[in-house]
Amino acid sequence: MEVIVAKTAGFCFGVRRAVEQVYEQVQKGNGPIYTYGPIIHNEEVVKDLESKNVRVIGSREELEQLTGGTVVIRSHGVGKDIYELIRRRGLNLVDATCPFVKKIHRIVERESEAGKQIVVIGNASHPEVQGICGWCRDNVVIVENECQASDLAVNCDVKLCIVSQTTFNNNKFKNLVEIICKKGYDSDVINTICNATNERQREAAQIARQADAMIVIGGQHSSNTQKLFEICNKECENTYYIQTLVDLKQREIPPVDCVGITAGASTPNHIIKEVHEYVRAEF
Repeated sequence: MEVIVAKTAGFCFGVRRAVEQVYEQVQKGNGPIYTYGPIIHNEEVVKDLESKNVRVIGSREELEQLTGGTVVIRSHGVGKDIYELIRRRGLNLVDATCPFVKKIHRIVERESEAGKQIVVIGNASHPEVQGICGWCRDNVVIVENECQASDLAVNCDVKLCIVSQTTFNNNKFKNLVEIICKKGYDSDVINTICNATNERQREAAQIARQADAMIVIGGQHSSNTQKLFEICNKECENTYYIQTLVDLKQREIPPVDCVGITAGASTPNHIIKEVHEYVRAEF
């Protein structure tokens, strides 16, 4: 049996950087240590950090109760007001925001100050999108699907600046932009989907076309992993979404000649390796 493991599977630059920054704070003993939201969307990593006394802060209210310690901004980024609150509280700030996300923050802050209507293509409930909105001067519009793109109605006298969540499906982004632009708005379109996401999605689709079964590894709340599953499932009917090897062992996968494996940007390499070794030995 052939097993194809995606070369792009596993931690991307931004995720690796964020995780390393938290562990550095642990090693330095800069406690108590908090992350504003889970540092990345992977439950295994978050659990390991919790075992090292790194606590997850889930809201402004919790942040306002802190009287000391180090707060690490998650890789997804946060709004401008959270930075200001951390500084007002006199807390030590470590910014682990992905540089590609920080770039979007600078774009929307600049363009909204210039009077443009910001349109973010992405998932409204995702922390990255919520953080991006927190850098806009005025109201921001979030578009996630074709229906919302078709229903978009803003002041025609105002120029649009369209950006994207870094982990959004690239083909969907292009489709939604086309729908919006056909409405006649004067628009600046900036494709802010990161290169790592593009490469990961392209490779996943390519492997899924060859495979009889496809395994996608990543956290249930990981946006980029969900997008990988959608892409792979479109190309390969037998596509399975798992978080760890335990999940795979609970699935009944029929005998196949070729298995493809890919993983989201927040998936540790040791989990990918465990799955790979199990597939080779047991399938």
